[in-house]
Amino acid sequence: MLKDNVILLGKAGDKEINIIPRQMNRHGLIAGASGTGKTVTLKVIAESLSELGVPTFIADVKGDLSGMIRVGNQEGIQGRLDSMGITDFECRKYPVHFFDVYRKKGHPIRASIQDMDPLLFSRILNLTEAQQGVINIIFKVAEDMELDIIDLKDLQAMTAYVGEHAKEYTVQYGNVSKQSIGAIQRKLLELDQQEGELMFGMPGLSIDDLISTEGGMGIMNILECEQLFLHPMLYSTFLLWLLDKLYKELPEVGDLDKPKVIFFFDEAHLLFDNASKQLLDKIEQIIKLIRSKGVGIFFCTQSPADIPNSVLAQLSNRIQHSLRAYTPAEIKAVKQAADAFRQNPELDTATVITSMKTGYALVSCLDEDGAPTIVQHTKILPPKSAMDISPVEDVERCIRNDSIYGKYEKDFDPESAFEAMDDLRIAEEEEKIRLEEEKKQAKLDAIREKEEAKAAAKKEKENDWLGRISKKARTKAETELVNAGVRSAKKLLKNFLKK
Repeated sequence: MLKDNVILLGKAGDKEINIIPRQMNRHGLIAGASGTGKTVTLKVIAESLSELGVPTFIADVKGDLSGMIRVGNQEGIQGRLDSMGITDFECRKYPVHFFDVYRKKGHPIRASIQDMDPLLFSRILNLTEAQQGVINIIFKVAEDMELDIIDLKDLQAMTAYVGEHAKEYTVQYGNVSKQSIGAIQRKLLELDQQEGELMFGMPGLSIDDLISTEGGMGIMNILECEQLFLHPMLYSTFLLWLLDKLYKELPEVGDLDKPKVIFFFDEAHLLFDNASKQLLDKIEQIIKLIRSKGVGIFFCTQSPADIPNSVLAQLSNRIQHSLRAYTPAEIKAVKQAADAFRQNPELDTATVITSMKTGYALVSCLDEDGAPTIVQHTKILPPKSAMDISPVEDVERCIRNDSIYGKYEKDFDPESAFEAMDDLRIAEEEEKIRLEEEKKQAKLDAIREKEEAKAAAKKEKENDWLGRISKKARTKAETELVNAGVRSAKKLLKNFLKK
């Protein structure tokens, strides 16, 4: 509930518990066991932000946030309002963009593969370190060749191409093994069979559509995740990509009176499960730096222990619903959660955490000066929109009447790596044929030259032989002529002497 430009989250006795919008880019945590009221708390915050003109992005894992588009049941919540002394409360509905990767319950939402960090894409495919290195090489080769990798078939084509030229690229970039190429192709096939191709393509999501307003109210961007959540690695990495996209594309704005957008990351523990050191460093970097872009992140999870301490330390606004503590590990997690709050001398925080009713939470948010307030046992306000799931026809009507309807509904497949690889293979095949023809012709030319040289040598030899015979005959004839002359002279001389 928005009151005096602060978000009234609930009451601790007669004390109003508020969240200050100016401090929401310091991020937050909404934690608690299943069924303790996390979703209601999220809705109350998102509704107040919308009234303030701040858009939100919300991952709807359970499919129970579609009621935002319908007016809530005032009569059904009046008793709770009366118990809290709230009189100026009026149920209403809110503007919503519904998105759905699988295109069943919302506008298509796509990513261009080349806009996704190779590290993130490697996580989607659950690749080993060696295979991740090959993915980096594939992205680099595409960049050097000035080819766009838009969708799965582009990446499959580039992977095949790099595999075919493995020796060449191993020398230039590092080892490209056939085993890694084969493993990546198998993972891409698996992703394709999970309808992962729907996630990648054009037109890509415009950030402007996530930070828009309607009639002065912030748009709630709800990502329907019931089907996406069946693939936890895909779900968590896709949301991280959205955060990374916001971080890269939004300008630096510093501290604002209200954030540009608040991002709610449900089932946040999935983001950190089996995450490599490199990925954890990237997550921590985004969380630290994105607040200067006017973006706040609220992680929703069952226990604070689900989140690494380096990330947990960045979450300054904390809302803790009830936790269960039966095992030693759970008891330890409760103690850690209790110790994380600025203590209230009137509360035994660790005891309260395990005994709170649904709809109550321990709350500590930043004050005007950026210091955490002491923890308060807070009764959370009810949301103004409907608590139940909206009928399918209402959701479909909302989508069709949406201002962005038609912008993302039709796929666009531009000239990219897949088409370029086809052209390149044709060109390489033609070049191969040309080289083979040249080789064949060169061989024929060599044979012909050899035969011509042989014939020339033979002719030269024959000419030389004939020359020698001719010379010999001439010499013999000349000798015979001389001898005949000598004989004639001798005969003449002999006859003369007889006389």
